Amino acid sequence: MSVSTRCYSTFIFLFILYTLSSQVSTQWGPDSYIRIEEGSGGFIATLDAGDRFGRDHDAIGDVNGDGIIDLVIGARSDDDGQTDAGAVYILFMNSDGTVKSNQKISALEGGFNENLSGSNFFGYGVAGIGDYNDDDIPDIAVTSGSNNAALYIIHLNTDGTVKDYVKNSNISSQGLSAIGDINNDGKIDLVVCDPNSDIGGMNRGAIHIIFLDESSQIMENNTVTIASGTNGFEGVLDNNDRFGGREVAMVGDLDGDGSIEMAVAAFQSNGGIGAIWIISLDPTDYRVISQIKITESLNGFDDTLSTSTNPNGTSGAQFGHALCNTGDLNGDGISDLFTGANQQGLGDAYILYLNSDKTVKTYAKIDESEGGFDLEFDAGDEERFSRSISYVGDLRGDGSIAINVGGGVGVGGTGTMYLLFFKPCEFDQIEGLNFWSSGNTLFSNWNHGTQMVIGEPLSFEQCTFKSFETNAPYFTYNEADGRCICKDSTATLAMSTESSTAYINECQNPNSTNNQDIDLNSLASIYPNPTSSLISIKLPEDSFYDQGFLEVYSVDGRLLHTRKITSSLTDVDLSDYENGIYLLVLTLEQISQSYRVFKHE
Repeated sequence: MSVSTRCYSTFIFLFILYTLSSQVSTQWGPDSYIRIEEGSGGFIATLDAGDRFGRDHDAIGDVNGDGIIDLVIGARSDDDGQTDAGAVYILFMNSDGTVKSNQKISALEGGFNENLSGSNFFGYGVAGIGDYNDDDIPDIAVTSGSNNAALYIIHLNTDGTVKDYVKNSNISSQGLSAIGDINNDGKIDLVVCDPNSDIGGMNRGAIHIIFLDESSQIMENNTVTIASGTNGFEGVLDNNDRFGGREVAMVGDLDGDGSIEMAVAAFQSNGGIGAIWIISLDPTDYRVISQIKITESLNGFDDTLSTSTNPNGTSGAQFGHALCNTGDLNGDGISDLFTGANQQGLGDAYILYLNSDKTVKTYAKIDESEGGFDLEFDAGDEERFSRSISYVGDLRGDGSIAINVGGGVGVGGTGTMYLLFFKPCEFDQIEGLNFWSSGNTLFSNWNHGTQMVIGEPLSFEQCTFKSFETNAPYFTYNEADGRCICKDSTATLAMSTESSTAYINECQNPNSTNNQDIDLNSLASIYPNPTSSLISIKLPEDSFYDQGFLEVYSVDGRLLHTRKITSSLTDVDLSDYENGIYLLVLTLEQISQSYRVFKHE
């Protein structure tokens, strides 16, 4: 047997031996992305510089009946009819994340027939609201700003054109979010974000929880406004904090006390650094019953945020500018939050892994150099990646999730969308204290000479992202000191004396027997088991036995016997072995399967 083959089969044995009692957790990590902009990702449209395509966006369900989730995208500075009159696009999607076709809705297109004047900014906020008029076609909500402050409930046709609409006037908004049916009346409820509100002080900001009736009109007496000092909100807001941000995110009942948790941004607080408030709402009257603030060095978020002056004249990272609920990405049973700091560098996105007490457990950063997506931004542009964020869901129908992230607003920019796909991966923790030795190191924050972490210690979630970034199948993690060492497939297991633990990333594991084309369990028959002497391995006559081999291991990992498979029936004599348990490893075409064999007298 060749050295490479023996190394491969030795790994298979170790994998089998240790995962008999290993712990398995599921983490969601980067898979791929689709860039959607004029002429890219299947999006065919004529956009002008400064249209702000992607200013806001949301999933709206299956409009055209092809079984695939469709999207609504705002372009609030489109010039159809008048300068900055605004527009929205209905994007009919393919399951791979590209655009099949699109329909524009503006003063001139899509059957809208609304008189939009200059600086109306139609499309400033958009949201998918389900089927509001009971015609089995999803509908959308759209806000406009400036001199036409309004909320439109637009009922769609299956081709994305406007069937009819209801205009709710005097709604001041720079953002919009669908928050689910929190009052249980069968209709999706909305939050209108007004970061320029002067309630309690200049530009301190506000959100308005609104409910609509059967005619798609706002029930004004039911509206709940949350701002500085109103409806139970006792958080300290300063002038120009711009509480409300561009959208809010419902994150469920994090602490299990029956209240509803909502994440709300204040993206210019702390001098422009930005912050996110997690507010708990009473489930009956939606007043705030508690709140905590998340920002740099507060309540678990420990990344350093920018304080520099930005190209648009503002200051700071603007952490929390946009956000969405991602569901539970690290398998701890608690919903997590996707947000960003769109004025930090070319824009950073963050996954905030939350604790049940609404603080941040840890985070992962995604940008052009981190996060495992290998994003490519346009050189010289003010990208502002993460300026808008929305949750799409399982667009591909394969168990992955998609999150839409906006950017591309720099000089000459028309607007860009990045559809990020995250896949679930199993991480197998090898039982006991072990580490991956030898092999090639793909990433390490550990200095073996000083026995200290280089830079900041990493959390387990951050270490899993490093394994994604480097395509590492194996990594060692030490919770006590935050060391993270990622290795390639040539690494071998060794016992740790420093409380480290070895893990296998099954999404990167080239030796994984998961999802293979050949099912060895259905091909091979192993008998008799238990046995006192011979054990027989029978394969079909047309099997690949001319390319396979057998190995027998003791339970302490010693290779006791190996042989090539030369026929459909192979016998192994165990009569000279001591009574006990042995592992028989069958390998065909680099796919291995283990069998526990019992030897007795």
